[in-house]
Amino acid sequence: MASLSGREAQSGGQSALREHPWISDQGDGTYINPVLHADYSDPDVIRAGSDFYMTASSFGHLPGLPILHSRDLVNWRLIHHAVPRMPLDGYDVPQHGNGVWAPSLRYHDGRYWIFYGDPDVGILMTTAVDPAGEWTPLHVVKFGKGLIDVCPFWDEDGRAYLIHAYAHSRSGIKHKLAVCSMSADGKRLLDEGRIVYDGTETHPTLEGPKLYKRNGFYYIFAPAGGVSTGWQTVFRSTSIWGPYEDKIVLHQGQTPVNGPHQGGWVELESGESWFVHFQDKGPYGRVVHLQPMSWEKDWPVMGERREGDPIGEPVLRYRKPDAGCACPVEVPAASDEFDAPKLGLQWQWQANPQENWYSLGARAGSIRLYAVGQNNGGLYAAPNLLLQKFPAPEFQAACELDPSGLGAGDSGGLIVFGYRYGCLAVRRSDEDAANGSLTLFLAAGDKAGEEEAWSLSLAETDRILLRVEVRIDASCHFSYSLDRVSYKAIPAGAFQASEGHWVGAKLGLFASGSGGGCMDADWFRVSKRDGSHE
Repeated sequence: MASLSGREAQSGGQSALREHPWISDQGDGTYINPVLHADYSDPDVIRAGSDFYMTASSFGHLPGLPILHSRDLVNWRLIHHAVPRMPLDGYDVPQHGNGVWAPSLRYHDGRYWIFYGDPDVGILMTTAVDPAGEWTPLHVVKFGKGLIDVCPFWDEDGRAYLIHAYAHSRSGIKHKLAVCSMSADGKRLLDEGRIVYDGTETHPTLEGPKLYKRNGFYYIFAPAGGVSTGWQTVFRSTSIWGPYEDKIVLHQGQTPVNGPHQGGWVELESGESWFVHFQDKGPYGRVVHLQPMSWEKDWPVMGERREGDPIGEPVLRYRKPDAGCACPVEVPAASDEFDAPKLGLQWQWQANPQENWYSLGARAGSIRLYAVGQNNGGLYAAPNLLLQKFPAPEFQAACELDPSGLGAGDSGGLIVFGYRYGCLAVRRSDEDAANGSLTLFLAAGDKAGEEEAWSLSLAETDRILLRVEVRIDASCHFSYSLDRVSYKAIPAGAFQASEGHWVGAKLGLFASGSGGGCMDADWFRVSKRDGSHE
């Protein structure tokens, strides 16, 4: 089966791209939305010369703060993470829904800057000279619960500011945006700030602000109305402190793109303007869209406007940006042959990774996952799940595993993870490892526990292929192969993928137990779904 391995994706292997399940670039000068059908939530984008960079929320998944690169805003490559490990307390266990919320990315004074709000800590910042290089340790700009969705701004006169929203669950404040004065080095706020807009009546759930300046106006681009059904609002004023007038510039209208909002504006060398935002697609997460943008009487116009409607709607297919280059087709990596000295950048753990969780050197061309014992909460609370984002509305993911190293009571296999999870895995019985038999089983669970739906006794083996087919409705159909040729469908029926806490469903590998054993994976391949089992 052809696939896009991590190594091929990083080098832009064009032949393997034909198997990738979602490609935005249509090869004829147009693109389709979303440009990334993956959960890069709350995206922000900048241009630095002829390069575009994007970051997004990573919450408690690590490494965190993804850095993506593009030359045309359509074809994106995942190149780095700004936070390899979270230095804050508590990240040795999963922090579902906590952590990195709605970061902002900026280029200023020869450096790249990322600011974000942690709802339980405050406002944090990191910088780098090279976005693909080393980022500085996280610095707390201000401690404070409920300070979220932050964005810095440096004015022409050298003064610096920061805008933020509030998490009602931590602060008791909602629908409001505040601006603070900030030191030029971005390390501290100089005042308590002031509320510059209260959206309680006209723009409820006002959040995610981005601050810009153009033609003498200060602009706040901010979403309102909620993640699933909201809209994009723009505020403008001749003073950074307001008063601000408001205008809704993008909404769903008659399109299938619900809640199009929260993102970043970028201006190209050609003079074109574009807006990157997300759409909440439930189990698929918050996927990334690209909208054309223009200016009319110093107000932005986003997407396309129907006759008689002053508010823009998202485009589904459009000409590519005039970025001055003929860029090759690229997508973030999904498959991994585990033949490199480091994990592919697509992989994240549920907590700060530990050395005893895995090895890429124990067996050449494989990853070895060690069966780590779990505390209360089972797999839902397991920190050592190796996961990545759903890459498309429909796809298949397969892996080749060697379960022979599992110890007594250990299990390992393929998992789809969210508020609910489903896994197809191999378990060794609780007898001693020398005598314990192997069982292939399908189970579903959540934070309340796990229930087995199907099982099959196996002969001792060092090779088994597991596969999940994700269909357009996010239903997951598991199958297995013992001969490495044909797959047998699991008769227990489909598992319905579920979103997680502020994130889309994820898929990947795990090993769990207390038997001191391990499981080897030779490869993990993501490709177009073949539909042979429908």
